[in-house]
Amino acid sequence: MSRLLQERAVHVVGIGMHPYQFPSETPYVHLGLTAIREALKDAGLQWPQVQAAFVGTAAIGMAAGRVMLRHLGSTGLSVTQVENASASGSSAFRLACQAVASGEHEVVLAVGVDKTGHARRASGSDGLSTLSPTSNLPVAKFALLARRYLRDGELDVEALARVAVKNHGNAALNPYAQFRKPRTLEQVLASPKVAGDLTVQQCCPRGEGAAAVIVASAAAMARLGLARARSPRVIASVSTSEKLGRGDVPPIVDMVRESSLAALEQAGIGARDLDMVELHDAFSIEEIVYGEAIGVCQTGEGAHDLARGDTAIGGRCAVNASGGLIGMGHPIGPTGVGQIAEITRQMRGEATGRQHPGTRLAMAHMIGLGSVAIAHVLQKTD
Repeated sequence: MSRLLQERAVHVVGIGMHPYQFPSETPYVHLGLTAIREALKDAGLQWPQVQAAFVGTAAIGMAAGRVMLRHLGSTGLSVTQVENASASGSSAFRLACQAVASGEHEVVLAVGVDKTGHARRASGSDGLSTLSPTSNLPVAKFALLARRYLRDGELDVEALARVAVKNHGNAALNPYAQFRKPRTLEQVLASPKVAGDLTVQQCCPRGEGAAAVIVASAAAMARLGLARARSPRVIASVSTSEKLGRGDVPPIVDMVRESSLAALEQAGIGARDLDMVELHDAFSIEEIVYGEAIGVCQTGEGAHDLARGDTAIGGRCAVNASGGLIGMGHPIGPTGVGQIAEITRQMRGEATGRQHPGTRLAMAHMIGLGSVAIAHVLQKTD
């Protein structure tokens, strides 16, 4: 993928969203088509100009893509459905980039769309008994990780809660976010506890929504007259999965470190070159430890950097300017595609009300159950 992206540039030329929201009776087709039509309009393209589509979804069911896309016209394009848990949308975007970088297609859609209630985890059907009924519950795992981080760093629970305060504040400025209300430190700490030190407002909601991104080759952009300055280039794309643990470092944190390092090496930059990062903060502790694993913060300094405002909008490296999963929401299929849309919006200078100044290099990093990791690095084009 590294060589392909260097030899044949891939650009994000169109973005679109349906706001993330609480579960409703809105059909998934409406959610997805809203995002796709917005992306087509944003790019200035017509549907027949899209040659392939990758549809990220985890909870809708088989063949969701064709059922939705036929309402735009039966053009004969290639349609592939992608399921990779929380990383479904990120995986769809990676496949779209590969399709363009390989030269198979010139203009490709990646769309994530989901509703709640129909997904079943394979981990409960593997035929193996577990030591505890909570052994596969992410909230239990991250509550333990949070307790250890606070103990080792001699920190109090406010260190965790500040993640939620920042991200709910960012989401309040994002018209596509599920939560649009800022929260104080006192409100976050006073919300009901879910597990250990994690309170409700430090945990992401489940919801529904859609996000769409159109990628194109440089040749297609020139032929179709698409604006280069509005089209960030994808300069790295990495996909990995969890290895056996080593020492005291949790395997999932090691996975984040290795996947992000591979993406940074592919991009030819260091972590401190990143202006912003969108990452998987399903629980507040994740943003702190993943920020350290990616390298935007020194090990053990994530909570301190957050308290100083280094990871806020306008800080050294904005983390989850969209509001992240905690504030913007986590509808599963769309989440990874929504990260790319947010980065693109920031690089264009179109993130009204939550604009992080001078965004030129950014990473989108997503975790999926299992665990898997998908990392992308984007660069602003002039």
